[in-house]
Amino acid sequence: MPSDVCFAESTADTPSRLPVIYAGARAAIPVTVAAVPFGIVTGIAAIEAGLSPALAMLMSASIFAGAAQLASSQLIASEALPLVVVLTVWIINLRHMLYSASLASHLAGVSRPWQGLMAYLLTDMAYIIGMSMDGDRHRRDELPWFFLGAAATIWVVYQLANLLGIYLGSGVPAAWSLEFIATLAFITLLIPALVDRCLVIAALVGGVTAVLGAALPYNLGLLLAALAGILAGVLAEEVRRG
Repeated sequence: MPSDVCFAESTADTPSRLPVIYAGARAAIPVTVAAVPFGIVTGIAAIEAGLSPALAMLMSASIFAGAAQLASSQLIASEALPLVVVLTVWIINLRHMLYSASLASHLAGVSRPWQGLMAYLLTDMAYIIGMSMDGDRHRRDELPWFFLGAAATIWVVYQLANLLGIYLGSGVPAAWSLEFIATLAFITLLIPALVDRCLVIAALVGGVTAVLGAALPYNLGLLLAALAGILAGVLAEEVRRG
């Protein structure tokens, strides 16, 4: 299907895609267990930073990235300059450019409006779930719609969790450490994906870099870890082929 067809035309075969979209939604259900507490935490953080419930929900819907939302809430609470807040969110979310580049070849036949929607819904968890189909050559053409089902499910659950956190305010004890559950979810998604030596090397290099760069300002350690992990994986693959 040409990529320049209109949105209405691209939905002509929607009924045949629905089972794939539903399959993606079902695949996302386990990770929403982590999205709920993380969303609650980001909602609470926004209110504690002094945002109104309406602005807190607007931030959740527009940024749609837990780490960036937490960082921006902290900066707002400390009365940082608006430019610093915007740049911080931009830097933290730069990793999505890497995800987008990886997904680009799979979305070549998808119309621009659909691509725009999928770009908006892109998250770490949705990317991992969507790319789980990449190894199945017989189903690669279904990957965009599988991804869409997973990403949309995560979006809905996360926004509802943010709304719950906004109205809970500071009623959840900090000792519960709800934000740590999201980290555990990423670990459970990562471990099954480490199927060869190159991926293990990429994960180790990225993890070590993240730990060493944890003290860097504006969460730069996260971006450096992503770049270092990708570079290590590419180099390891080149060495193996050589």
